[in-house]
Amino acid sequence: MANLLVTGGAGFIGSNYARQRRAERSEDVIVVLDALTYAGNRESLAGVPDIIFVEGDIGDRELVDRLLSDHQLDTIVHFAAESHVDRSISGPEAFVQTNVVGTHVLLQAARAAWLTGAKRPHRFHHVSTDEVYGTLEHDDPAFTEETPYRPNSPYSASKAGSDHLVRAYHHTYGLETTISNCSNNYGPYQFPEKLIPLFTLNALAGRPLPVYGDGMNVRDWLHVEDHCHGISLVVDKGRPGEVYNIGGGQELPNLRVIEEICRGVDAAFAADVSLAGRFPDAAAARGAATRDLISYVTDRPGHDRRYAIDETKIRSELGYAPQRDFSTGFAETLAWFLGNEGWWRPLLDHASISR
Repeated sequence: MANLLVTGGAGFIGSNYARQRRAERSEDVIVVLDALTYAGNRESLAGVPDIIFVEGDIGDRELVDRLLSDHQLDTIVHFAAESHVDRSISGPEAFVQTNVVGTHVLLQAARAAWLTGAKRPHRFHHVSTDEVYGTLEHDDPAFTEETPYRPNSPYSASKAGSDHLVRAYHHTYGLETTISNCSNNYGPYQFPEKLIPLFTLNALAGRPLPVYGDGMNVRDWLHVEDHCHGISLVVDKGRPGEVYNIGGGQELPNLRVIEEICRGVDAAFAADVSLAGRFPDAAAARGAATRDLISYVTDRPGHDRRYAIDETKIRSELGYAPQRDFSTGFAETLAWFLGNEGWWRPLLDHASISR
């Protein structure tokens, strides 16, 4: 049994983690702390039983101290972050405040709660990104836990800073921390401005599918449920002070991902004629190919060319293995977005749904 504080638990990955953890560990106490900014959605936790939800900021030290004390929390699983690269380019200040300063507040509170007086069993798990490692050339080996940090965007730089703080609190104060660096996530409850939901919803609305540059930027795609399983393995079994890379083993160029979205949408409309009535502006509703909506736009500044994850460590130490290839995972994701219009439709006013 663990008593968990899940920060950012109304966001994409955090809400999936809370759902999965509750389903697998019914005895755990789960407190979700989320500021409900544009990417947080209380509806993402609908139907999850016995969740204690608190609306608040990870930077509010008094609030964090109170939650740790009142609920006798012994584990923090820290998802809360500003995470959209495009937004970090136009407004980096929020990324430094949330990702660096907010993480430090949590570390301070954890140190005070767990290391003052008699040391209590505990775990502080920090969820990070492969973007802290920078970019790879076509023939470079995949990122390992020993790859030097070379962040190239304000987002990845802020996450790198928070990673270093977590590491420092372990080595300086003895806080039992772990860090996981994941590849690109996709799946249900993803805010509709990241690539897969953005292009899926643009396709359903008949809007252009704007591809950055030549579309050959490569990412390792990881279904969010596989990611959450990996996180639980690290939280429950990972060695304190260690870093674990979590990947999906699906290294694909963005253009191929977008073409898979186009094929999936066309196939869905062919199989279900009612979709044409629900989404009359879609190319597929008019008998055209969704792929015809693809256009090419100027690449974004500092766009990393390739990410790839070597997950040998978490496989060998903790028995992790992703359960989905990309085709299977995307088919499930598309079906979820088609079946949950009531969840994503209200969010469109807050999302950057075109480039």
